[in-house]
Amino acid sequence: MFLKTKRAKHRKSTKSANLLGTNQILLHANRILIGLLFVFSGFVKAVDPLGTVYKIEDYLIAFDGFFVGLTFFAFPAAVCLIAIELLIGLNLLFKVWPKITSWVALVFMLFMTALTLYIAIYNPVSDCGCFGDALVISNWQTFFKDVVLLIMVIILLFGKKQLRPIYQSRFEWTLVILFVVLSFGFMAYNLTHLPVIDFRPYKIGVNIQESMSYPKDAPRDEYEYVFTYKKDGVEKSFSLEEIPDSTWTFVSQETKLISEGYQPPIQDFEILTANYEDLTDEILEYQGVTYLIISYDLSLTSEKSMERIKSFVTYQRQQDQDVKIYALTASSTDDIQDFKLKYDLDFPFYKMDPITLKTMIRANPGVMKLKTGTIKGKWNWRQI
Repeated sequence: MFLKTKRAKHRKSTKSANLLGTNQILLHANRILIGLLFVFSGFVKAVDPLGTVYKIEDYLIAFDGFFVGLTFFAFPAAVCLIAIELLIGLNLLFKVWPKITSWVALVFMLFMTALTLYIAIYNPVSDCGCFGDALVISNWQTFFKDVVLLIMVIILLFGKKQLRPIYQSRFEWTLVILFVVLSFGFMAYNLTHLPVIDFRPYKIGVNIQESMSYPKDAPRDEYEYVFTYKKDGVEKSFSLEEIPDSTWTFVSQETKLISEGYQPPIQDFEILTANYEDLTDEILEYQGVTYLIISYDLSLTSEKSMERIKSFVTYQRQQDQDVKIYALTASSTDDIQDFKLKYDLDFPFYKMDPITLKTMIRANPGVMKLKTGTIKGKWNWRQI
């Protein structure tokens, strides 16, 4: 009897130990997965901090009213957001301050889940920008992703007693400071140069004309056209094939997108003169070397940057007399004239959409080198 009781207790303790071991494995697997998601989200934003700045500006402008006046806050908000995401992710991966970090992750996810729910419902912007340009997902997909991540963080908090730190307090502080310094240092490098990984369609090696074209067999957008007509006080809807006779009176037309077709990587690329003459094909089809000086807002350029641009232009003309040099901006015609006089610039300025210019290069000003429409190089003004 004694032996049977002892064996039963042993089996029970073994079963409990196995269950505890399984729970710990699942808990730490959850911790690592959350950490990886935060690091990935922070890293793809840190590669392109200006992209996050522009996205926050889009949010504030879309919210309208009081929020429009807060656009100056977009840059520090973007930098802090990226640093927090990276710090949460790295802390969880390396098990630094695991309990505190779990609570911070919970507060962060509660805020982000509420925000993405609002964005999904009201759709102020088409893309949340949660993974930068590396992975573009819809607003509803973003919300559901945040819900899943929030549940994972809550599960992590339920097992916080098992999240014991593995480092001494001094070493934990050292790691946290190191993570913060690395985060800000990496962002600073990408801001003063160009993103080390280019997730946008204007990568080096891309031919712009080819990226704007539609393959012959590419599917096109499919629409359904619904026409509303009225007769004898009764309104009725008809398809395009069912248009009624002239005894019916037209009321309205509604166009519905049934399925979205192929979308070329580059859209809305159009270079215009002050008189709205389209020079896009002429510039892209030039067989020699073309340099595009890109500044979406001339008022944000510095004197130091323009002095360096002028030296660059002079040098390139000395090296190749056939080189073409143009400036692209979204600034007004009057601002362009004042700017050219101020810096004594002799190359032509053309107009482009500001969003396109920001997408082309993350610098103001920046330089893009083309040859027969193919991007051969891109530089922040500090690099030339």
